[in-house]
Amino acid sequence: MQTSDLLRQTDKLPNVPDIVRELIQLLNDPNAKYADISERVSHDQTISLKVLRVVNSAYFGLSRKISSIDEATVLLGIDRLKTLVIASGFSNSVTKVEGINLNEFWADSFRVAELAHWFAKRTPLVETDEAFTAGIVHNIGRLLLHLAAPDIAKEIQLLVANRKAGRVKAEQDLLGFTSQEAGRALMDLWKFPASLGYAVQYHKRPFSDGDPDPLSCVLNLACYINACIRTERDLDLVREGFPRAVSKAAGLSDGIVYELDDALVVNDGLNQLIH
Repeated sequence: MQTSDLLRQTDKLPNVPDIVRELIQLLNDPNAKYADISERVSHDQTISLKVLRVVNSAYFGLSRKISSIDEATVLLGIDRLKTLVIASGFSNSVTKVEGINLNEFWADSFRVAELAHWFAKRTPLVETDEAFTAGIVHNIGRLLLHLAAPDIAKEIQLLVANRKAGRVKAEQDLLGFTSQEAGRALMDLWKFPASLGYAVQYHKRPFSDGDPDPLSCVLNLACYINACIRTERDLDLVREGFPRAVSKAAGLSDGIVYELDDALVVNDGLNQLIH
């Protein structure tokens, strides 16, 4: 099987709203007219309502109720609004996937996105918005696999669950490619910035394609901290296992290891976008 075989099943691909595609394609455009984007967001009622619900939650702690996207833009800034719209659009891209608990899948993706944003703020080599978006889509290839080839996806899950193979090896053995490669192919199909697709493909092994890409490295670190949160790992063990070579390649200072206690309590208030 090849990644193109998954992408040919167009009826099974995630259905991402046009406004989300526009926002992601504009990530690398410094001349983008964000006022126009704000207006477009207002016209998508489903996304607007979800975004406003989060804006008015304790997550942002605003002193008064916000009733419009324009108000949200003024108070939060277009960049923060943009990340909320992207998160909301992706979380609504599919309604049911065999073998995946979607609430858990998106909660996990949102936390990786927040962690990638947290690391990106601490390095000059990575844009925070792009890091956030990369976090949301970092596992989109697995979603695609379960949608387009559910039987094979189930076999892979069994191998991993029974500790007979790691996920990457199981995917390569049964598919001939990894879900990260499938994710990049999907990013390319959607015409998203090449840097996003590259980070999705190489975030698990950022040194495997020559000089490491800082965005891939930030995503790798976000996934590491997310795994530590999931397993409730002790802070000393988190620091001990922290991939320092990846951190250095991401442009982070050596002192970042002493800030990891803050990363472990990164807020996951975006979960309200899932429901």
